Amino acid sequence: MTFTHRPLDPVTDLDLVHGWVTQERAEFWGMTDHTREEVGEVYAYLDSLSTHHAYLVHEVAAAPHDAVPVAIFQTYEPQHDPVGEAYAVQEGDLGVHLFVGPGEPRSGFTGSLVAYVRRVLLADPAVRRLVVEPDVRNDRSVSRFLREGFERGPVVDLGHKTAQLAFLPRPS
Repeated sequence: MTFTHRPLDPVTDLDLVHGWVTQERAEFWGMTDHTREEVGEVYAYLDSLSTHHAYLVHEVAAAPHDAVPVAIFQTYEPQHDPVGEAYAVQEGDLGVHLFVGPGEPRSGFTGSLVAYVRRVLLADPAVRRLVVEPDVRNDRSVSRFLREGFERGPVVDLGHKTAQLAFLPRPS
């Protein structure tokens, strides 16, 4: 599987993103009850920050013009996010959220997607460790990150959710 990504545009991508994040399957993304305008406001706000970024991932078929949107990943600097108050942030930590869009389940798809995001983020030598904080109730996400080599950290209360921290140090 081949992927590419670009910054998520809070205006032109709004219909797609709203359609994804308001589905029942997106309950852990925290926007199932958001209107189109509210989702737009969230992503416009993220777009205004220098510490948080959102990207739309496409799977590339035979030709680049055949690329299909399949996921969103967001990055953040933990020291500029509430999660940074819940653990001892280290220099080079980069937080990441991953939302897999709807589609027919395919063997190996999510693992390939996580590997792609990991490669993209660790290509920056300043990134020394990836940090994820899925909701503890999201068994699928927690186990996926652990299968991908993330090390289980503490369970922390972030106010809006109880999160399972997990860390992926840069390979030596």
